[in-house]
Amino acid sequence: MTADLKFPAGFRWGVSTSAYQIEGAVAEDGRGTSTWDTFCAEPGRILNGDTGAVACDHYHRYAEDVALMRELGVDMYRFSFAWPRIQPTGSGPGNAAGLDFYDRLIDTLLGAGIRPAPTLYHWDTPQPLEDAGGWLSRDITDRFAEYAGILGARFADRVSTWITINEPMVLTLMGYSLGAHAPGKELLFDALPVAHHQLLAHGRAVQALRAAGAQEIGIASNHAPTWPASDSAEDREAAALYDNLINWLFADPVILGEYPSGMGDGMPGPVADDLAIISTPVDFFGINHYAPVSVGVATGQADTAATDGVLLPPGLPFEPRTLTGYPTTDFGWPVVPDAFGEILRTFRQRYGDKLPPLYITENGCAVNDEPVDGVVSDQRRIDYLDGYLRSLKAAIDDGIDVRGYFQWSLLDNFEWAAGYSQRFGLVHVDFETLERTPKASYHWFGDVISQSRR
Repeated sequence: MTADLKFPAGFRWGVSTSAYQIEGAVAEDGRGTSTWDTFCAEPGRILNGDTGAVACDHYHRYAEDVALMRELGVDMYRFSFAWPRIQPTGSGPGNAAGLDFYDRLIDTLLGAGIRPAPTLYHWDTPQPLEDAGGWLSRDITDRFAEYAGILGARFADRVSTWITINEPMVLTLMGYSLGAHAPGKELLFDALPVAHHQLLAHGRAVQALRAAGAQEIGIASNHAPTWPASDSAEDREAAALYDNLINWLFADPVILGEYPSGMGDGMPGPVADDLAIISTPVDFFGINHYAPVSVGVATGQADTAATDGVLLPPGLPFEPRTLTGYPTTDFGWPVVPDAFGEILRTFRQRYGDKLPPLYITENGCAVNDEPVDGVVSDQRRIDYLDGYLRSLKAAIDDGIDVRGYFQWSLLDNFEWAAGYSQRFGLVHVDFETLERTPKASYHWFGDVISQSRR
């Protein structure tokens, strides 16, 4: 029942996707090569050798997908621009065909009464920029500011809500530190400049978008409670370090204009000057949340189930541990609704009056149910969403200023290194025929949205 899941008047409901996960058409209309195209072409990188070359073919089927959103009843749609589709080499003027595609998408959304909420960057770096140093190079912040200016000039007349960068932690950790995502580098702590350059690129993009007339700008950063694996001093210390690296390294600079204690010392460039740009005021802070993590002191015996199958290298002072005693999604992530409210309350406690309004820019789960007689009865996703939305509502009732919620995801899609093995969508996609089938959770979520407007 959804009758008691009524959210405040004006609360915005949406769904999220990203370009490389759904668009396909990687070689069409002048799109350049991205780091994910390159990464997927390397043997052994992606489960089953999957790629995003076709994905959900959203590039050609966007009108069908917008119709699904209109039927669902969402207020907003969070998607990402493909940087290589806008600037095939990562610099220079915008590619007309790529810009035209997003014109069509945005105009179709507006025609359906859906507010676009695009993300500038969701990990698909143009390969020529990576070849020139990628996010290890300060030069990429110049390129990103130029890119943001192109998008603002073209779309700010119709797009008011903007997100600069999605999950800078994941690109830093998975892409440059551990090598499990594109571009596949294994630099461990030497990847920290990637974090700084993304944050600086965010600040410069805020300034460029603001100059173009954008009205509501924020960032989407993933956050979750970090729980010590035990009460021992060693595990508490390891969890605190992990918490700073995974959570506060990516939030403190944006909200407070400073790094967590000691963590700015090794950052490149004029750090104080950069922090003044990084902390350019935002209109909201986006939180992506899925599950809490248990962390203890490193033993060298870390369970890969706690790291999405990633083998941790030796020498790290901490390690995630498998969190037991909770149900899990088909991706193996623990289902802990109370952790959702916990991280929101932690943000309020940490930042107080400096905390901007919040959006939940991603939340969802992998449930891999397939159609039976044309019906996908994904009750476990409904149960997950019901629990997490109740935790969110309780936080809002406690006075935390959350303006909207984007479910991840509208469509089953390319799930990065896991390929097509994990289904996060409210809509089932047959990756052979590309047929879309709304799941039971799609109808349930639509009921929640409808109920909240009564």
